Amino acid sequence: MTLEDKINADIKSAMLAREKDKLEALRAIKSAVLLAKTEKLGAELSEDTELKLLQKLVKQRRESAEIYNAQNREDMANAELFQAGIIEQYLPQQLSPEEIKTVLQKIISDTGANSAIDMGKVMGLASKELAGKADGKTISALVKELLS
Repeated sequence: MTLEDKINADIKSAMLAREKDKLEALRAIKSAVLLAKTEKLGAELSEDTELKLLQKLVKQRRESAEIYNAQNREDMANAELFQAGIIEQYLPQQLSPEEIKTVLQKIISDTGANSAIDMGKVMGLASKELAGKADGKTISALVKELLS
């Protein structure tokens, strides 16, 4: 079952259950998937592309929530965080910082990186290996910490 099929089924169940907030988040996912498909001329999206798309949606929601919190709009921030939580359900389980460090240490030893100059090499491999399993900001911070 593709992501699009899962989303369509969940939209139907959310409509029947009258879950307005959940339905809004699911429709946002469906919209993003359809937009990505039209950019690729109707071709099916790869699983990697779907993961990146979902991560982008979660990141957008979290950034919006931060802005709303800064403007003392707790109601709007909570709505954005709720949507981020719904979208995250379609992502694979996120790794803990300890698990990420283990993977990064292996990559660092494999590449022979030993300073911040080699960060680009490490980040390239880490981004591919941890795609969908960890946030890019977290990966970057841990790579900086390990290489310093």
